Amino acid sequence: MIKIVARSVIKPGKKEEFLSLAEELIAESRKEKGCMSYDLYEDINNPNCLAFIEEWKDEEAIKIHNASPHFTTVVPKLGELREKSPEINLYKIID
Repeated sequence: MIKIVARSVIKPGKKEEFLSLAEELIAESRKEKGCMSYDLYEDINNPNCLAFIEEWKDEEAIKIHNASPHFTTVVPKLGELREKSPEINLYKIID
């Protein structure tokens, strides 16, 4: 299993638009075969800081996800609403 944490700081006044697009991305991503979970979290100390926290079966599932129509359509739109590039980290369980 691989966990992805993709943290973004949203431009002032753009959060609702970001959330609307994120709903579509989350709903479609959860339908993917290798998706174990896919949620969006808000930072308790900074409401304009949001993080997608995702769990995927393996790297192949992530590759398929990153090439999916919903990902390639929605993610660029989300990028326009961020203050800067997202911080994206991948994690695996230590055996």
